Amino acid sequence: MSVVAFAVIGVAVFLASCMQASIGFGMGMLAAPVVALIAPALLPGTLIASATVVTLMVVIRERESLDLRGTGWALIGRVPGTIAGALLLVWLPTRGLSLLLAAVVLGGVAVASVGWQPARMRRNLATAGAASGLLGTATSIGGPPMALVYSGEENAHVRSNLSAFFLVGSLMSLAALAATGSLHTDIMWAFVALTPVVVLGFVASRFVNRFLDKDRLRTVSITVSGLGAVLLIGQQIFF
Repeated sequence: MSVVAFAVIGVAVFLASCMQASIGFGMGMLAAPVVALIAPALLPGTLIASATVVTLMVVIRERESLDLRGTGWALIGRVPGTIAGALLLVWLPTRGLSLLLAAVVLGGVAVASVGWQPARMRRNLATAGAASGLLGTATSIGGPPMALVYSGEENAHVRSNLSAFFLVGSLMSLAALAATGSLHTDIMWAFVALTPVVVLGFVASRFVNRFLDKDRLRTVSITVSGLGAVLLIGQQIFF
């Protein structure tokens, strides 16, 4: 990978880490389309590992707002979803995985845009956890299902509980990827190289939170994610 290509990925991961730490999700939605365009072999492992670092730091920062009961029901659903996502990653070719990733992003963008929000009940939490596990393990984009369930809550509550879910869920996904042989040396080296960028994104989120409210940052994330998904589809169709 060239220096320029890695720099572009670094910028995307920095912005994605900042967004994840600010609104509780977004690492995959923002960074995955960029990584898929430049270095698809790094997906989904590199972003899942990077998301683990961000979510751990957010959980520590927002620990007073944790609601472990709701997170627990979502994690119960995450287990079968994670297994299904790991198997899907083995069965699908790179092209199919890239198109699936783009479709997931556009689906998340469409649902978020219309403002639909399911009730935060046990059944919905478990279902969202399963969907997040499948999508997150296969494509590194597991945020939209859980973000829908928690949308409308107070900012710190959203960040802390989504981060707690994604922290444990990301560890599950990494274990499943390792079990299926989908974690290779290039992914781990990329993760190590990008970790300082991830930490900087977390630090930057403290300043971003002072100037951008949740609605504005959410609008930016939806717009950028949608454009990234469209570019990814174009690349797979025309190149």
